[in-house]
Amino acid sequence: MWKILLLVVIFSLTTGVVEAYLSDLGDQKSEDADIDARVRKFLQSPTRSWYGMSVPDVDGQALHDIVIQHGYKNALEIGTSVGRSAIWIAWALSKPGGRLITIEIDPGAYREALANFRATGLDKYIDARLGDAHKIVPELQGPFDFVFCDADKDWYINYLDAVLPKLAVGGCFAAHNVSEGFLGGFGRRGRFGFGRGGDSFLEHARSIPYLETTVLDLRGSAGLSVSYKRAAK
Repeated sequence: MWKILLLVVIFSLTTGVVEAYLSDLGDQKSEDADIDARVRKFLQSPTRSWYGMSVPDVDGQALHDIVIQHGYKNALEIGTSVGRSAIWIAWALSKPGGRLITIEIDPGAYREALANFRATGLDKYIDARLGDAHKIVPELQGPFDFVFCDADKDWYINYLDAVLPKLAVGGCFAAHNVSEGFLGGFGRRGRFGFGRGGDSFLEHARSIPYLETTVLDLRGSAGLSVSYKRAAK
């Protein structure tokens, strides 16, 4: 008799665990569907605010797909602007429950980004920080498996060097506006500044033996490079 009672207890406990798991799974699917709908609505809504400082959708989609394909969960973005690229990245991170740290120096852009994160429901996956990335990035502990850099172009090399020791093997450092021959980019606080930031960054990244750096061939792209970190020999 006691064996039967024990089996009944075990069955009841097991059933309860399974039901709880299925309930949680259902809640997660419902939340994912809600976020998907809200993100698509945001991305399809026309906006002129800070126009030109947000990544084209082709680049945003590429960032999203890279995160999904590699299963990245710990991401960093240098240069938030109003948050369009962060939304692409965090959308991908929301699937496995990852998290994005994003840094912006301009208070106006930062406030607008926060509102956009709330509108898409992705704010729980984003740690948005207002401040100078020159100071904040070197102080971050990491580790990161994905980094997207879209800030002052003449500082890209410094950002890469600061982040590289904290980038996991197999991780990716993506940089915007770095097509060969690119002669400029938005500087700090939104000012446009000229210089060969793209060329010099690519040259530096390709000089590092344990990085594999390419510029993606994307129609309509503003120039997106990816550098994958391999184990140092």
